[in-house]
Amino acid sequence: MRIPTLGLTALLAGFVCTLSFPLAAAPCGGDFSNWLEIFKREAAARGVSPRALASLAGVTPDPKVIALDRRQGVFRKSFEEFGLPRIAQRLPKAARLMRQHTATLSRIERQFGVPGEIVVAIWGLETDFGAVMGRQPVIRSVATLAHDCRRTERFQGELLDVLRIVDRGDYAAADLRGAWAGEIGQTQFLPSSFMKYAVDFDGNGRRDLIRSVPDVLASTANYLRAHGWRRGEPYGEGSANFAVLKEWNKSPVYQKTIAAFAERIARAE
Repeated sequence: MRIPTLGLTALLAGFVCTLSFPLAAAPCGGDFSNWLEIFKREAAARGVSPRALASLAGVTPDPKVIALDRRQGVFRKSFEEFGLPRIAQRLPKAARLMRQHTATLSRIERQFGVPGEIVVAIWGLETDFGAVMGRQPVIRSVATLAHDCRRTERFQGELLDVLRIVDRGDYAAADLRGAWAGEIGQTQFLPSSFMKYAVDFDGNGRRDLIRSVPDVLASTANYLRAHGWRRGEPYGEGSANFAVLKEWNKSPVYQKTIAAFAERIARAE
């Protein structure tokens, strides 16, 4: 889920993100510790618990995150350069996983209207089916981008939401590791998207996009449905469903790659 061109594990930060900015944003830049104290007061006023706020203790800005944020550019590649090699590399595994998760994918299509090949294609493109989710502390990454002035309001909202995730008990702060822009789990949801669209599909009482494949795939379908996916309609270029893929990722090359990969998965079945 992601912002135009944030990495394949970290390519896509703002595309899966929703853009509600609930804070009267703390002034960006300047001394990080002072900024963080202002943010914590505002977050507490928004109902974040002292336990969740304790997750910010000792957090420092990560200069690598800023460097990566300034160095985006993967989607300058053509579909032939970007999409076709990734599809070829991942297609055999995608076909196996379609068969392995047939029952779950059928349930997902019945409930959300999104065909299995679409969510499997996204799963493969985002993290190579969960193999490459990223190892960076999500709270530190999001706090770094929230303090930076380029997109401070967006990421102050994301930082508030990651604290809410901790508050809800979905994850302990230490378990929240992901891509450099704060994406969580096997299809790379930003915290705001996790809060809005993550679902418990395996019935264990928690939403887990890191370890639970049913939760991962169903949450991805739920995101697409919420953004206008039309049950039973095509998803090729020019279709209404192809336009929904823009809500997943703003890059035309990435949209085309999702659709083309899904079509090849469907033919492989």
